[in-house]
Amino acid sequence: MIFRSRILVSVTAPPLADGAVFVSAGQVIWAGAWKDLVGHVSDSVVDLGDAILLPGLVNAHCHLEYTSMAGALPPPRTFPDWIKSIVTAKSDWCFSDYSVSWLNGARQLLRTGTTTVADIVSVPELLDVTRDASPLRVHSFLEMTGVRSRRNPREIVGDAVELLKGLPTAHGTVGLSPHALYSTTPTLLKEAVQAAKENQWRVTMHVAESQAEFDMFMFARGPMFDWLAPQRDRADCGVGSPVRICEQSGLLDLGFIAAHVNYLWQDDAQRLAAHRASVVHCPQSHAYFRHHRFPRVELQHAGVNVALGTDSLASTRMAGSIKPTLSLFDEMRALAQTDSLLAPRDILEMATVHGARALGLSQSVGGLFPGSFADFIAIPYCGCFEEAEEFAISYSGTVNSTWIAGSCVWQKPDC
Repeated sequence: MIFRSRILVSVTAPPLADGAVFVSAGQVIWAGAWKDLVGHVSDSVVDLGDAILLPGLVNAHCHLEYTSMAGALPPPRTFPDWIKSIVTAKSDWCFSDYSVSWLNGARQLLRTGTTTVADIVSVPELLDVTRDASPLRVHSFLEMTGVRSRRNPREIVGDAVELLKGLPTAHGTVGLSPHALYSTTPTLLKEAVQAAKENQWRVTMHVAESQAEFDMFMFARGPMFDWLAPQRDRADCGVGSPVRICEQSGLLDLGFIAAHVNYLWQDDAQRLAAHRASVVHCPQSHAYFRHHRFPRVELQHAGVNVALGTDSLASTRMAGSIKPTLSLFDEMRALAQTDSLLAPRDILEMATVHGARALGLSQSVGGLFPGSFADFIAIPYCGCFEEAEEFAISYSGTVNSTWIAGSCVWQKPDC
């Protein structure tokens, strides 16, 4: 099957006017100019019309299970205040609430152009019922804590490993997600590192997300340090930055995906780059918490792969009566508004190529090239060719269509 559009933005190659993608058995066989394909392949053609054809977006950090909390929690005074708020909100939820919320989030991703997602799962039971409930390519990372429950770290990790090993992986991989340094223990991190190595799994974790977390581990002070003092051993506080502690724990050697990393110390960027760790920036969540400027320049100058994610809708603001959605287009637009040094192509790469790289999927998603999965989206466009990429990063609303493995999984009703 051949897909033709007014403009092809494959991201991994320069944009093309009147572009086409030849698809067979769920994979891209060829991508280029329509004129170069005509007469060489006899196949059915899907003409997407006045549209930009893009690779499916890659959301490198998401909490689908919290989708129904969209705009429900007002911006907090401190980060620990928000943690308390979401813990309280979750206490009123049952399994069906999480399940409905997850499915709602998955539908939002498809409607807004995401085809691959790194999903953090804190409710283990969700894994059995959700991984086959959506055509999305879902890479599930099982979240682990341990400070509040005071369970044995070896048992926590052992239970996680047993559950993940029994899951189907036809549409996505699995991995471990120690929640954060402050909500786990050094022993749990050690056990997680060992388990990840044995099973060749990636690991993701919230790292240096807030000033409160940074101050807790760097200087043994601040609101998070004071709040957690009665709940956890503080021997790992005041000994170095969160990034440095992650390095010492062995986490950075596991294809590590560090979510947020909003606060750096001296050579932290170089540490991440040396271990080829990736960082995921979530612009709207960043704005919700009023964090300091995201150190994108420092990270990328050091050679760190920086991708984009949506985080959860529990850390987003309402826009009047309109609830926020899990749209990576909204994240790209927010990033463009706060980081004028980035070109449109750079931002598109962060939402596609870099996310694929973070997940170890550079050979299959994040672009449209021979051998990649036929995962792509179409957005309406009637403007000039030269402004196509700029239009793409400022797009809002639902996409015209979303295709995964060459099959249409979302179609706007009027298209």
